[in-house]
Amino acid sequence: MSEQHHQATVSASGMARRELAHRCRTLTEARWFALTVFAVILLNAALLGVETYSGLVEEWHRWLRLAEHACLAVFTVEILVRIGAHADRPRGFLKDPWNLFDLAVVLCAFLPVVRENTTVLRLLRLARVLRTARFLPQLRVLLTAVARSLPGTLSFLLVGALLLYVYAMIGWVFFGRADPGHYGSIGRSVLTLFLLMTLDGIGDAVHAGLEISRWSLLYYASYVLLASFVLVNVLIGVVITSLDEAREMEKTQPPPAAPAQDRHLLLARVAAAREALDDLERDVGAG
Repeated sequence: MSEQHHQATVSASGMARRELAHRCRTLTEARWFALTVFAVILLNAALLGVETYSGLVEEWHRWLRLAEHACLAVFTVEILVRIGAHADRPRGFLKDPWNLFDLAVVLCAFLPVVRENTTVLRLLRLARVLRTARFLPQLRVLLTAVARSLPGTLSFLLVGALLLYVYAMIGWVFFGRADPGHYGSIGRSVLTLFLLMTLDGIGDAVHAGLEISRWSLLYYASYVLLASFVLVNVLIGVVITSLDEAREMEKTQPPPAAPAQDRHLLLARVAAAREALDDLERDVGAG
């Protein structure tokens, strides 16, 4: 009897979790729920902009604080509902990186250290704006592409830094004495070449270099070819490739609603079968 009672308790608990998950999942999949959260995120961004005006802050300080607390309350309720939607499968909540990001943003707002630091609190509120990616598929694809392009971007930065250093040393050797304002040290040389990478002021630099030596034309031409054309095009190629991969991932990712509903129905049928077996066992025992 004790074991049967324990099984009945476990079964009832499982049914309660599945019922809670079903109700919360229905709520999170509702269009009005997504629109409400999206509107609150935009309101939070607008409040941050308003707080940059000291006059408005002094006049509406109480109302701004009340609006901030209201936004935090909405975000807290939202994350609790999303956690409840995974009551029957908690690991599913942790597998979604956006859920982890939302949870971290909300939890940090309740930490005493964060609440006492105005700068950190404002940065945390600014991070909430990134949550719009959950409701904007194109923005989500773009952020995924940026994340996937980080390894290639780091390689690009290393090659670019090496190129800058080599050309900065060459510039210091040839132009350091004649043009100390731009090439007087390795730091100034790197800064000058970094600004020239955007081709801004390249004409003035070439004319100034020709007054020093005719070889400066070869120096600037080779630098512009490697830095502004080759490297930049490589970076664009890395980003475009990552963007295509992110779009393919978005297309091949199965919709979250259908599998969840199928699993809910399957679990409900399994629970019903268990209850039928328990009833049959009790009837046999009584007979």
